[in-house]
Amino acid sequence: MSLSQTFFRLPFQPAALSRLLVRPVQIMIAIGIGLAAAALFAQMEGERGVPPIASGGDFEVRGVKVDVQAKDADSARYAGWRMAQRQAWRMLWSRTHGSGASGGGAPALSDSQLEAMISGIEIEYEQAGPNRYVATLGILFDRARTGQLLGVSGNVMRSPPLLVIPVLWDGGSAVSYERTNEWQKAWARYRTGDSAIDYVRVAGSIADPILLNAGQTGRRGRLWWRVLLDQYGAADVVIPIARLDRAYPGGPVTGTFTARYGPDNSLIGSFSLRASNDSGIAQMLDEGARRIDALYIRALNDGRLRPDPSLIIEEPVDPDALAIENAAEAPIEAIDLPIQASSTTSVAIQFDTPDVSSVGAGESTVRGIPGVRSAATSSLALGGTSVMQVSFEGTVEMLRNALQARGYSVAMSGNTLRITRRQAPPPSQ
Repeated sequence: MSLSQTFFRLPFQPAALSRLLVRPVQIMIAIGIGLAAAALFAQMEGERGVPPIASGGDFEVRGVKVDVQAKDADSARYAGWRMAQRQAWRMLWSRTHGSGASGGGAPALSDSQLEAMISGIEIEYEQAGPNRYVATLGILFDRARTGQLLGVSGNVMRSPPLLVIPVLWDGGSAVSYERTNEWQKAWARYRTGDSAIDYVRVAGSIADPILLNAGQTGRRGRLWWRVLLDQYGAADVVIPIARLDRAYPGGPVTGTFTARYGPDNSLIGSFSLRASNDSGIAQMLDEGARRIDALYIRALNDGRLRPDPSLIIEEPVDPDALAIENAAEAPIEAIDLPIQASSTTSVAIQFDTPDVSSVGAGESTVRGIPGVRSAATSSLALGGTSVMQVSFEGTVEMLRNALQARGYSVAMSGNTLRITRRQAPPPSQ
């Protein structure tokens, strides 16, 4: 067979030719898909994640300034650290006992005793010369070793776990975990072990940017919040907000910090700080995180920072139902009469709350109705209409009749009741 015959026969073998061409194309497509997946994973994994530092229960003393001279750089640094340990011990004693900034009355401890109590030294600022050491340090004292000398118990009061969603307003737009930002970094490096607030901090990687974005903080629906909080093992949410305003490019920066909490975005407090230029923003945000933590602690102590009961997914244990269950497991001869469990209905009652006293009065009235197991305000709106969650042993109609018998006008829609006090009739002329 000649070469020309062979050449002209090739186009008449499409199966062989297609097999030769398709395989390289498949390989190239597979490589392209792999590279795209790797790029997407790198974007989700590396560009957003800022893992928070480990925060144990150590006592922390920040802002200890030292300026030491010695024969060489190493000796100056070692002497500066020892001086910082002594200053930090006096500052910690004064903070715990209220003995003033000088730390008067603090037990005199040797350097070796202090070193045994210290769990770490954090360098906030440092300059080292040939024979001089200037630094601002943070000293961490081990709680178990230091608590006995301070007269402080190793266990401190802690809040329920609260999910942190830091929101930064900069340049007219808000961002949380959608991308890495300085406010997220400030909360990631903030040491929360010495705080009374049990913060749940996330790294901001994988699904966090999708679930915990700035838009989520503006939602009021409880269903999605319940799913989120259950996902992260939290009882409620706190929303620290930082807003940066620049006087001019490269000039002073004013930071307005606001502490909010809960799906209703309730206000705890706010304050302002100022940085001379962009290089001082990180330090200003660190100070802002510390002060917002102090606002949350103060709100926890005075009762303003309380988890929203409407966010709890699990139903509370019913003691009567538990007793019935135990009785059902008891021997037959021990039961004189058959016990039947009555059905319990969950009812939402909307009622007017013009002032604080009206909240307690409304709850007391509902609790006084026979068959009411529990009654607690789940959504408070002073000066408006609040919502009370009621567990009632019976039907909604029975509860409506009982409320009407106590002088309320009741409007019913499903398992929701709207109650108002009946107006007294005008006096007859």
